[in-house]
Amino acid sequence: MTQVDFYILQSAQPQDALLYGCRLAEKAHKRGMSIYLHCADEAQGLALDELLWSFSPPSFVPHALKSANTNDTIVIAWDQEPPPAGDLFINFAPQIPDFFSRFARLGEIVCQAPDWLPPSRERYRFYKDRGYPLNTHKIA
Repeated sequence: MTQVDFYILQSAQPQDALLYGCRLAEKAHKRGMSIYLHCADEAQGLALDELLWSFSPPSFVPHALKSANTNDTIVIAWDQEPPPAGDLFINFAPQIPDFFSRFARLGEIVCQAPDWLPPSRERYRFYKDRGYPLNTHKIA
């Protein structure tokens, strides 16, 4: 069963959620995990793509946009099915994609922006009601 982790940011800036997602992806990449970054739309996906190249000058997080290449271990997408299975799914979209359970772990990043909080609460209830193992992490 997919392990679900909610990362609760104190910030109300959606950009900070993307930045935290980059850090989470970098950490998972260093552990050799495959990562799927699911964005709400193309604009968010392109912003995340740019941020992954620049968020930390000394780090290198190789990734691809909407890749069907099975050799890509980090993929950013918003409107396609992910690889058949993977290690980590990071969700930036307000809704829960049907395919999230193909992954061993799911990261939900929550920022305090008014338009982010209600969908985040709904996703939490969804996972809890279905018995998924949940962890919450308050991020300073």
